Amino acid sequence: MYKKWLQKNPSQLLATAAFIDLFILCVCWEWFISPLRPDGSWLILKGIPLLFAIPGIWKGRVYTMQWASMMILLYVTEGLVRILEPGANFWLALIETILATIGFVCLLMYLKPIKKEAKVKKKMQVVE
Repeated sequence: MYKKWLQKNPSQLLATAAFIDLFILCVCWEWFISPLRPDGSWLILKGIPLLFAIPGIWKGRVYTMQWASMMILLYVTEGLVRILEPGANFWLALIETILATIGFVCLLMYLKPIKKEAKVKKKMQVVE
C-alpha cells in the first residue's frame, strides 16, 4: 500500500490531502463548529464539488486537475471574504484559505511539467 503512495508525485499527494482536509473543514464548519444557522445550514453542501475532484487528483488525471485548480479558487475567495468575521470563523476561514492555496499551488506544480511536455510535442508535430 505504501509503495503506491511513494510512487506518486509529492505535489499530487499534497493536493489530494489538501482537498480532503478542505472537505472535512467545510463540513465540520457548517455543520457543528460555527454554522450560519443554529442547527447547521445548507452551506454544508459547498464541500460536494471537492468530493468529485479527489478521486481524479489521486489518480493523476490531468483534466480533473485542470478544472479542480480553477474550482479551488472559489474556496480561496470564500476564505478571504469570511476571514473578516469575528471569533472562530476567523480561524476557520484562515485555515480554509491556507488549505485551498496549498491545493492550488500543488496542482499547478504537478501540471507545469505536463503542460510543458505537451507544448514540446505539439511543436514537434508542427515541424514534421
